[in-house]
Amino acid sequence: MYKRVLLKLSGEALKDENAMQILNVSCVHKMAEMMKELHDQGVQISVVIGAGNIWRGNLADGIGIERAPADYMGMMGTVMNAVAMSSALKKNGVDSVVFSALPAIDGLTTPYKVEEAIKAMVQGKVAFLAGGTGKPFFTTDTAATLRALETKCEAIFMGKNGVEGIYDKDPTKFSDAKFFEEITYQEILEKKLQIMDLSAVELIKDKDVEIRVFSMSDPNNFLRVAMGEKIGTTCKKGE
Repeated sequence: MYKRVLLKLSGEALKDENAMQILNVSCVHKMAEMMKELHDQGVQISVVIGAGNIWRGNLADGIGIERAPADYMGMMGTVMNAVAMSSALKKNGVDSVVFSALPAIDGLTTPYKVEEAIKAMVQGKVAFLAGGTGKPFFTTDTAATLRALETKCEAIFMGKNGVEGIYDKDPTKFSDAKFFEEITYQEILEKKLQIMDLSAVELIKDKDVEIRVFSMSDPNNFLRVAMGEKIGTTCKKGE
């Protein structure tokens, strides 16, 4: 169903809660295997990974770090996660490139350029788009949306922890929470649903790019969505 997609992954999905480590070997390899399956089906893939397993803004508040340097620390964390995932993917036989909006690290990352990222995907490489937007005060949701639009992706696949898609309120707290199988971007803005940064929704609300929100508890869900199965929530432009 989809030929070119951007995967928005949570950094928390990569960490090891029990060993208190920022990366869990099993989780990293499961994600790499999922990307390989998508790749082998001919899907062109770009990836934006958060850094919640390494750095979160509330830590900065507690320490006393100002917003701008704290955001740069988060952006550096996304580079670390992208390099780790890129290495695991190559171990699974799929070539990849880590593009970064931050200055390049020799031998690890290359400067982000739209044309080069598209070229890599067309060549069958997975394009990791790290370093956020390269500027503070923007979330990885905004970075993912911007990169998806720039690289002409058909959809953003947003894997979530603990939920099956979008609800009108937190389903873990309210048993009567309403699940949305489909929803428009305008409805998300009007209802102020916190499934992603609302500034990111503003960016995409008039574009012909879908956002598919689903549980990433089963990595196979990414392939199922790519092949057209109706799982999770489909977000799209209104009529």
